[in-house]
Amino acid sequence: MTREMTEKVDLSQLSTEALKERLLETVEGRDSEPLNRKVLFYKQELEPLFIELSQRNPFPQSEDQVPLMPGVWFAVWSTNPYQDIFPGRIYDQSYQIFHGDGYYANIARYAPGHKLSILKKLSNILLAYDFMIIQKFEVKEGQWLIQNVGIEQAFRFRAISLNSERAENWFTTKVDAKRSPSSPQVQSNSQFGHVDKSTAKKFERISAASPQLEHLYIDADFRLVKTQREAKQRPSYTIAIRKQ
Repeated sequence: MTREMTEKVDLSQLSTEALKERLLETVEGRDSEPLNRKVLFYKQELEPLFIELSQRNPFPQSEDQVPLMPGVWFAVWSTNPYQDIFPGRIYDQSYQIFHGDGYYANIARYAPGHKLSILKKLSNILLAYDFMIIQKFEVKEGQWLIQNVGIEQAFRFRAISLNSERAENWFTTKVDAKRSPSSPQVQSNSQFGHVDKSTAKKFERISAASPQLEHLYIDADFRLVKTQREAKQRPSYTIAIRKQ
């Protein structure tokens, strides 16, 4: 659906459910596009739908949004640059997981060339790279406050998919370890030692960031999220649906 088509449709006359369905149909199959193309796509195609849905947000107050968060969410489409920090992200094995204790994680599996038939035949012996950013969240004075806690990495066999249950178990195990009295409270750069310097610097920037988060729209199963690491930087937009 082009912006011209969007403008011909009076979005205010559509039901909220119809708007959500239209938005999901519009982004279907487009999350793998290059970031610059997705940014342009948002400006040209998606912004009217985001604006209309934001005006219907059933939970505009941040404090009322917190009880809706726990569970596993799937990012259908996003302009967050850190989602594709590495090549080969498997889109249906990427999750946002929120726990009721104030911790949440962005988790994704990366397997370059995973769509190539010749590599699929070798999946039993090839490794995938699982990457997780652990963060804490809370709401104070009507604002979402996000703090990066740490970054976790793991190499696993591609043949065993990173389903939502395995992702959540990994997240829970790492959070429990971080809450242990013997666990260091400050993340060490030593965990970046086995990657190249460029990637290590990206990790460090992620760890140091304090992203701002705003729900333009949220209900029990659907979220439109605006995030921004710094005021001078371009905001990112994410469409997420509940996985479980």
